[in-house]
Amino acid sequence: MGLGAIESYVREETDASRFDRNYSELLQELRVVQTGVQILFAFLLAIAFQQRFGGLDQFERVLFLFALFSSACSSILLTAPAAVHRVLFRRNIKDEIVDITARLVKAGMMCLAIAMLTAITFVVSFVMGMAVALALCGALAVLVVATWLLLPRRRWYRVVEAHSRRASAERRRAARLVKS
Repeated sequence: MGLGAIESYVREETDASRFDRNYSELLQELRVVQTGVQILFAFLLAIAFQQRFGGLDQFERVLFLFALFSSACSSILLTAPAAVHRVLFRRNIKDEIVDITARLVKAGMMCLAIAMLTAITFVVSFVMGMAVALALCGALAVLVVATWLLLPRRRWYRVVEAHSRRASAERRRAARLVKS
């Protein structure tokens, strides 16, 4: 989609419709990540009951606990929107529900990234050693930052810049009309 298409894309909707749409989109995002979070959390919970777990060194145990804790945090934060909705339901504050839910999802995704990276580091260090684990974890961290943060922000800055250029051009045109 070119910048011209972005500039011309405007939704004509009420605030209530926008809040409903935003909440619906947040719920769709949660559906995408929820299964992965639950599987990762269950996997980490099950590891501690394996025979080979007793053979882990202190660093591997700390790494495991960090992965488990961040996975639990992610699970809590990504299920919290259901509790928020239930508590605030029918109070005519959909804007607050959307805002709180969006913040919870962002925090949950950050914890999920940490959980995935530490879980990968834990497993790979066990299988291939710490050097390989750190190299792979570093590569995955770069991928997370690039796809979850940089790519969306880069696109957003392009949109803001395009809107800013258009607004400046419109102000110059209006100033010329006033002078004439």
